[in-house]
Amino acid sequence: MARTTPHDPPQASPPTAPSTAPRDPARPEDEPLYRRIATELLGALRGGAIPPGERLPGERQLADHFGVSRETVRQALEMLRRDGLVTTDRRGSHATLKGPPVETPAALAFPVGARHVGRDAMARATVSWESPPPGHAEALALAPSRPTLVHRYWSASADGHELRTAVTSFSTVALAEVEELARYRDRADGTTAAELRRAYDWLRRAGLTLHHRDTITRIAGTPSVRVTRRVHDQYARPLEITELIVDAQQDALVYEFTLPAAV
Repeated sequence: MARTTPHDPPQASPPTAPSTAPRDPARPEDEPLYRRIATELLGALRGGAIPPGERLPGERQLADHFGVSRETVRQALEMLRRDGLVTTDRRGSHATLKGPPVETPAALAFPVGARHVGRDAMARATVSWESPPPGHAEALALAPSRPTLVHRYWSASADGHELRTAVTSFSTVALAEVEELARYRDRADGTTAAELRRAYDWLRRAGLTLHHRDTITRIAGTPSVRVTRRVHDQYARPLEITELIVDAQQDALVYEFTLPAAV
């Protein structure tokens, strides 16, 4: 008769110890919210949306943009400060990545079509506080008849054969965030001379990235050309709209600008 061998009773498995392995920081569910915001801000800095040396939007703006609390934004900025990517002073936080400094001349002069006036040429510019021209209010998301800062530019060539007139309206965003523009409100009577040639530089120094969209059309039945420029920031908020009329008295309009070389 065959002999049988009894089976050993099953042994209980030892209890599993809790995992001590570090969490993977690449997993979204493990990443602190402030770190994600810091990463997105760093991407904007490296992508040039906020050029080196320029002021970042304020904590409230960043909180609204990312849909987080201001405390989360503060933690994200502190993380970037520790890494030497952002510095903060009484004027706000500034990008410190290497690259072209903020003093790099703007590629485009203000207003569009403005030119260097020679000895025999003429030019004048004024500002007023008034309702913007038709079409400007809608482009700037302004309520109808709401006054704003309006800039008017006029120039003539030395021989008088080329006239240029430009009208610019600024948005509430531009006036709220750019101190140099806001200062003109109290003296914008429509007669005082105004020098806003550095307006684009002021906007950039306020931490705003400028996106230009220029439309050039010929005015039927005339030798004139209309250039319409719309400018918005990195959050798609309108900043200004300019309408330039050039009485070129010629078949071609030369539109020249300069872009700084990448570093």
